[in-house]
Amino acid sequence: MKASTFALVFGIAYLAAGLLGLIPAALMPPPVDAPPTRFAMMYGYLLGLFPVNIVHTAVHLAIGAWGLTAWSGRTSAVRYARALAVLYGVLAVMGMLPLLNTTFGFIPLHSHDIWLHAVTALVAAYVGWRQSAETRERRHAGVDRRQRMVPVAYERRFGLADRREHFGMSPA
Repeated sequence: MKASTFALVFGIAYLAAGLLGLIPAALMPPPVDAPPTRFAMMYGYLLGLFPVNIVHTAVHLAIGAWGLTAWSGRTSAVRYARALAVLYGVLAVMGMLPLLNTTFGFIPLHSHDIWLHAVTALVAAYVGWRQSAETRERRHAGVDRRQRMVPVAYERRFGLADRREHFGMSPA
């Protein structure tokens, strides 16, 4: 998978998850034993599996928008993949620690979020570090190949075989 394809797929996925987190019908109330958060607005389990709140949803929207800008070429898709690998790897580990599974009460990271963040980190690491960033990004090449001067033995345009019609000019 190319880095730009990864950025498109994961950008759309996280943007959709962020938009879905804004729909109250897609959220199930958290169970009684769920860790409390400081931001109880829109706190629930997305599709009954993934704990989210308004801050978590905003992070998903930002990651999704960043993925779409990386896909369009405005930012580097390889750097997007590498940043996601590090960020979601840290979030997966934080979700396993009881002290940090709510990110100090701001973002719920427990339950099924752990494996989702771990899978995202592994796929992003594979895509991001498969090759160096300089070889994957053609837009950073030193010389544009269209501007490069290549010696041509005989150009038909300037030789005897020039058959262009001269519009508006009398034939010689």
